[in-house]
Amino acid sequence: MSEDKIRLLEARYDGSKGSPVFTIEGKYTTRGWTEWTQGFQYGSMLLQYDATDDLNFFELGRQRTVERMAPHLTHFGVHDHGFNNVSTYGTMLRLLTEGRYPDQPWERRYYELALKVSGAVQARRWTALPDGGYVYSFNGPHSLFADTIRSLRALAVSHTLGHVMMGERDVRISMLERLIQHARSTAKCNVYYGEGRDAYDVRGRVAHESIFNLNDGSFRCPNSQQGYSPFSTWTRGLAWVLCGFAEQLEYLEHLTDAELTPLGGRAEIEAEFLKAARAAADFYIEQTPTDGIPYWDTGAPGLAKMGDYLNRPADPFNAHEPVDSSAAAIAIQGLLRLGHYLQSRDAAAGATYTQAGLTALSALLDEPYLSTDATHQGLILHSVYHRPNGWDYIPSGRTVPCGESSLWGDYHAREAALIAKRLAEGKPYLKFWNVVKRK
Repeated sequence: MSEDKIRLLEARYDGSKGSPVFTIEGKYTTRGWTEWTQGFQYGSMLLQYDATDDLNFFELGRQRTVERMAPHLTHFGVHDHGFNNVSTYGTMLRLLTEGRYPDQPWERRYYELALKVSGAVQARRWTALPDGGYVYSFNGPHSLFADTIRSLRALAVSHTLGHVMMGERDVRISMLERLIQHARSTAKCNVYYGEGRDAYDVRGRVAHESIFNLNDGSFRCPNSQQGYSPFSTWTRGLAWVLCGFAEQLEYLEHLTDAELTPLGGRAEIEAEFLKAARAAADFYIEQTPTDGIPYWDTGAPGLAKMGDYLNRPADPFNAHEPVDSSAAAIAIQGLLRLGHYLQSRDAAAGATYTQAGLTALSALLDEPYLSTDATHQGLILHSVYHRPNGWDYIPSGRTVPCGESSLWGDYHAREAALIAKRLAEGKPYLKFWNVVKRK
């Protein structure tokens, strides 16, 4: 089914209109905001090859990446390099390193250079704080998005390839240092821990955006661009945090103590990342219906009309609030990765998170979420993009969006399924940072 959807989108979508973003009446369309989804389109082709060994998809993904992704390498206007470039150039380099196709030196160097550049461009989008800093969002230097935790992949790969960024007067800037500092700022400001920070401080709640005073670098307030309010939790932002911190915990294991000691040391950094990841995972489990598919925001006002909605499967066809299957697709990977990470540290907790991820994946890969209509270009239905702006399509006769797909939802469902497939088959664990040949 994934193969059919990739071929349908490739055949029917007019690329001159911009990157496909989400579907309207089953057809992918664009939405001018930022160019952050094209890597999911071509990255899906590469994941299809990874899962099936169908070389046609690798060749198509490689061709489209080489032809069309170069502008994303030097896109200084977005915080999305981990989405666009690690999903394409990074996946190709990972597949080459895993021995999945012939390792030609010129091709390896091409992918390495692309990823080094992408990480540096992303790291340059920087707001310094008195105690660290962050990669700022497209809203401007005052804005830290929860989403960006997963774009740290770009900095991680660039660092793994041995790259450093050169600043004014030839100052050498560490990509790893900026990765750690951004993650710490996110953990401190975007994630809540039930420690009395404000009247709405519930452990694991996530603010989509943190706002800073650039005159002195002080945190001012939470905010939300795509959620209901700054004091509720937009579930896709929650999913980004869960997935991003779980993935970075695994990446830390790849690093040496010598790399981490100047940045605070392994024990301190791991503790901060694990605190954020577990808080977000526990909140996701507590605030999501029994099948693991969340509604779009935990504070959405219509939920009050839906009775005991958390103790039954989500209903994408209800009359009050939409679900967001794309949040589930992202969170599933976070739950599976966190469960895998904790296997040798806290077996009971690891089993809980793994089972939660598998439960949600089972629901996501079945109807009514799996798109079985051969004419619908999306793979996973009932995704929501921007509810406050009213961008999501509402079918005739209904009151809330449903029945549509998003490119990030489709991509992350494939990626989550690939992780589960590799785990089930005993294949090598899926690591985005596996891009360097080991002796």
